[in-house]
Amino acid sequence: IGSGGGIRQFSDRTVDFGATDGPMTDSQITAIGGNVLHIPTVLGAVAPVYNLPGLTQQLRFTPDILAGIFLGQITKWNDSRIVAANPGVRLPTTDVVVVHRSDGSGTTFIFTDYLAKVSSDWLLRVGRGTAVNWPVGLGGRGNEGVATTVRRTPGAVGYVELVYALQNRIPYGLVRNRAGQFVNATLQSTTAAASAAVADLAADTDFRVSITDAAGAEAYPIASFTWILLPKQGTDLARTRALLEFLWWATHDAQRFATALGYAPLPARVVQLIETRLKSVTVAGRPVLPAGYAPGGAPRR
Repeated sequence: IGSGGGIRQFSDRTVDFGATDGPMTDSQITAIGGNVLHIPTVLGAVAPVYNLPGLTQQLRFTPDILAGIFLGQITKWNDSRIVAANPGVRLPTTDVVVVHRSDGSGTTFIFTDYLAKVSSDWLLRVGRGTAVNWPVGLGGRGNEGVATTVRRTPGAVGYVELVYALQNRIPYGLVRNRAGQFVNATLQSTTAAASAAVADLAADTDFRVSITDAAGAEAYPIASFTWILLPKQGTDLARTRALLEFLWWATHDAQRFATALGYAPLPARVVQLIETRLKSVTVAGRPVLPAGYAPGGAPRR
């Protein structure tokens, strides 16, 4: 139901935990009395996908091109800015058809957070969020809706989680990062984007850290954590303990499943901080997990 739905149902207390690719805002956290922890589970990338029949080369996108396309300023695929970034590529005169999410979406948050960092025009006109007022384009519900619309529409361009591009076999472009390198969305480049950010995380971090437009020559610039939302203070001891034990497994032993699912495993530094966060959860003022709780050992790579 999208990250917006995950945040809404968690905030309404209709679920025991929520999930989101875009962290809750300060106002959303205040509205529920601050009773939330953001627990990262994996790292993911958002890829710019496109449908240009007959084109065999992988396209290159600069920050200016992506902002220009989604602002409606670039309307033809043979625009001089796209041509300049793709020397030797025969680009068609086809109209650009923009496709974006129609629902509240963490994928949208990641993509707009990136655009807001690299384009002052985007920041002023649109901004960042799980839902924004898109200047142009068609709406698709969910990553699958965007992927399907792009796949069926010649000239279309959109953004989806990398795994959806891979599963649907939709071409996606290289993106120029802050170091000036055109980088492919891979698990390695996604991990590289997180490396600098997590090194300086404080022990009391709430994990709402943005890793878009990260430093580093190998860093893919449209990457993010994805989070589980859970209460700091639970109300039911058995249910809270079951949730915490599951999340401990998910952030430790289960990290070995991430790569096959198209996501990057968490850095060891983040896992260590997660352990502290999970042990801080209480019910009736008492910690749910004992201080020495450590089943399963270190995360597997």
